[in-house]
Amino acid sequence: MAVEHQVVRTKSGHLAMLCTADGEVMHPGVGPLAEARDLYVVQSRLRDRLASADRRLTVFDVGLGAGSIALAARSIAEAGAPGSASLEIVSFERNLDALVVALEHPEAFGLEGEPGLAARKLIAEGRHTTARTDWRLAYGDVFEQLDRETARADIVYWDMYSPRKHPMFWTVAAFAQIRALAGPACTLFTYSASTASRIALLCAGWAVGLGTSIGEKWQTTAAAVRLEDLEQPLTIDWMRRLRRADVPLPADAPADFLARIEAMPQFHS
Repeated sequence: MAVEHQVVRTKSGHLAMLCTADGEVMHPGVGPLAEARDLYVVQSRLRDRLASADRRLTVFDVGLGAGSIALAARSIAEAGAPGSASLEIVSFERNLDALVVALEHPEAFGLEGEPGLAARKLIAEGRHTTARTDWRLAYGDVFEQLDRETARADIVYWDMYSPRKHPMFWTVAAFAQIRALAGPACTLFTYSASTASRIALLCAGWAVGLGTSIGEKWQTTAAAVRLEDLEQPLTIDWMRRLRRADVPLPADAPADFLARIEAMPQFHS
């Protein structure tokens, strides 16, 4: 089977993963480790949530890729203080090629030492477990794997291929599927700040807000089951732009998308 990924150096000087099948470069601005840490793990308050949870915390890592996000989350749990909850990470991926290639450049992808051993075991056996973490691979078509999943997510890291080249991962149906697996205090984080992606999340039943800036991206997206779990919910000023005739929409936007969004509690607070 042909290798679909290779490591390249971006204009910013960081090593990044290139998908040769479609030319998409992953994490080009700040590098995979910084993005994994700041956009996903820090923003989701993973350390605090582990410290305050009264049971195992479950993270859905949707789009394993080179493993940077899962490894960043895992490192927080492994270094957790006594009494912190354990962490379950479920990584969804249909192609392990990027992780295999990343293992050839361990220093660039946080795969030196024990994390590299954990990643190799995940590839070989589909699971790696310690006293603090249980890292499990859901291998195959993401939507089929979500259909089979029995766990409920406390945090979702949605790091799929870009909406422009892979719109099927950024639809109302996709976010409704993950919403059905969300726990009562679940939060979701993604690098996309597109209007279409936010419309899809809102129509799927998520409360949606502004996410942290990272590198050249001055804005990302955060979503939550509960509105109060968002630091910066989208406001009515953002919603008004949806009335434009040229507003970008997800592929499966319902005909009444605007009425649905206007009726959401976050736009009436």
